[in-house]
Amino acid sequence: MTGQKNHFARQELSRREFLTLSGMGLGALALEPWRNVLSLPDLPEGERLGRVTVAGLPLMTRPTPDSQTVRLLYEDEIIVILRRVLGYQPYHFNQTWIETPEGYVWSPAVQPVANQPNQPLRTLPETSLGPGMWVEVSVPYVELLLDNPPARAPWLDYRISTLGLPPRFFFSQIVWVDRVREDEDGQVWYRLNERYGSGDLFWAQAEAFRPITAEEMTPLSPEAEAKRIIVNVPYQTMACFEGNTEVYFARVSTGALYNATGERVDAWETPAGTHRIWRKAVSLPLSGGSAAAGWSLPAVGWISLFVGTGVAIHSTYWHNNYGEPTSRGCVNANPDDAKWVFRWTLPQVAPDPGDVTVGMPGGTMIEVIET
Repeated sequence: MTGQKNHFARQELSRREFLTLSGMGLGALALEPWRNVLSLPDLPEGERLGRVTVAGLPLMTRPTPDSQTVRLLYEDEIIVILRRVLGYQPYHFNQTWIETPEGYVWSPAVQPVANQPNQPLRTLPETSLGPGMWVEVSVPYVELLLDNPPARAPWLDYRISTLGLPPRFFFSQIVWVDRVREDEDGQVWYRLNERYGSGDLFWAQAEAFRPITAEEMTPLSPEAEAKRIIVNVPYQTMACFEGNTEVYFARVSTGALYNATGERVDAWETPAGTHRIWRKAVSLPLSGGSAAAGWSLPAVGWISLFVGTGVAIHSTYWHNNYGEPTSRGCVNANPDDAKWVFRWTLPQVAPDPGDVTVGMPGGTMIEVIET
């Protein structure tokens, strides 16, 4: 097989087409061919799916980098996961590979995803901030239509201006819905608003989003005392304790100490020492670094901030490399693990408004150890 996109690939909008569509506003949503381009993607059939998070990921005949390359996978390609196997990847702790019907790929660049469309809501619940709700992306990815161009957030401007691609949200991202519209064909659309973002507003097909219920945000073990979390940097693990009893354990990804060229970057180190959670939010955009070497990540879910500079335990959708230092200082966690920590720790957070900040002495203790 060649490195060309397979029949599951979607037609991409050119930059000019995307900007034209965005400038037309919501009225364009009822027009063809835009609706077809923005529709949910056709996906391969399989019980378990994965989204490729980088361009040019090699698909190999065996779970080793020195085997024959079948083809290169493109970014956001959706693959079927048959099983996970131990293979070989030199100089890395993560030796897990994914077996697909075509061959094997190294797992850190494959986000496990599900394809679970939802029945859209046509009216929004009332909140203290007006009609709205928190929703989670429940499909591998969904195309977004910018409602108020030009792009403001760095990630969005880069995707449109540099890559020439329309924006997408990916499985497990969390965002606020503040409006609902139905087009002339009965298709329901949600307007997505990052409440703490740069001000970009999007429309997307409502089926791609699962409303987050109040029940799934109820605190876990609220009566337990002496809660604490130990993040072990050498072992890349997170252990949660109630007193001396470990009640939860997960692999995580802390701050990478070296960049792609092998240079040490002390600013990326997860701060060692004893900290306390001072803010929690259902969703926040994360960004940092310089213009030349920065990062901009929208709609990151289950944020538990424990250092004043913005270091947090949070959900991760851009890699699957738990067990190796990969982040820019935060503690990257699997979405389920980050959500568990969010519910278990103090301060407690209600879905309305989904964000709370506490003063000294702070909430649950987090100890980051380096030895």
